[in-house]
Amino acid sequence: MNIIGLTGGIASGKSTVSRILERLGAVVIDADQLAREAVMPGVPAHRAIVDTFGGGVLLPDGTIDRKALGSIIFADSSARKRLEAIMHPAIRALAEQRLAELRRSGAPVAVYMAALLVEAGATDRVDEVWVVYVDRETQVRRVMARDGLSRLEAEQRLAAQMSMEEKAARGQVVIDNNGTPEELERRVEEIWAKRFP
Repeated sequence: MNIIGLTGGIASGKSTVSRILERLGAVVIDADQLAREAVMPGVPAHRAIVDTFGGGVLLPDGTIDRKALGSIIFADSSARKRLEAIMHPAIRALAEQRLAELRRSGAPVAVYMAALLVEAGATDRVDEVWVVYVDRETQVRRVMARDGLSRLEAEQRLAAQMSMEEKAARGQVVIDNNGTPEELERRVEEIWAKRFP
């Protein structure tokens, strides 16, 4: 089984690329979805987050309030590191379990989509890294529009991540997403056809 590690910065278009790859025949594992599963009430990571950050990061139903937690970790790098120390091992365990299931099922191509693939040291679980790239200004505009954030909040989120240039330098494949959705689809289809003829 070929495992593509799909990464990129916030609002770079990873989800769009993953949907195109899925249509082309890949099976997608989304680290964001794994992160949600890893913090469901009753699991160890949920308890660790509440112990570390307090009850203020909980919604009335006991689930993690991602927005409240985000406002803490994007404003404080040490808080972000504490959260990563809880989350990365929990996500790794779930990812390895899913990949093992896909290997057993005989899936030819799996895509592991993770914004923090490089930062989390997770490149060892993929065969090659594909980076969805956008320039910084496009990224800021997309984050503001998508998440309803101010420019300052968007800039804080970008500052908390590895730069797009640094990510692109670590990828075997770089997918430029500064253009239209149609151009992106065409690029991804061309890359797929070369990689998996």
